[in-house]
Amino acid sequence: MHEFALPLGYADAAGRLHRRGLMRLATAFDEIEPLGDPRVQGNEAYLGLLLLSRVVVRLGDFSPVPPEVIAGLYTADFAYLQGLYLELNTALSLPPGPGAVAPAPVAGPPPAQPVPLGGTVETTCPHCGSDLLLDLSGA
Repeated sequence: MHEFALPLGYADAAGRLHRRGLMRLATAFDEIEPLGDPRVQGNEAYLGLLLLSRVVVRLGDFSPVPPEVIAGLYTADFAYLQGLYLELNTALSLPPGPGAVAPAPVAGPPPAQPVPLGGTVETTCPHCGSDLLLDLSGA
């Protein structure tokens, strides 16, 4: 389990701010099972929401964390969790087991860095590789 603190936090319906949470390592099933969900089949971008709601086991008072909570995060917090997910779950970040052969480096986007408030952030979707420009100004 990895503890984290969101840059901005999730504000619930009562106005309480939830910033601290726990993320666990993903399993193969975590990445495969959501592919059969009709929401993912209708919109591939929904995969990230479902995946994060499976591996983020606690966010403030929420445990488990439903997809609706992940969907309600500010984009900076969503990007932070995606970066943390990639950091924790890439094969190169895990120590090899006995007799393991190191895998060849995989090309892909670097893990997300902490996002400054306001302005725009350029990033890459970890699922489809599309370049994204996120407007964080709130306008």
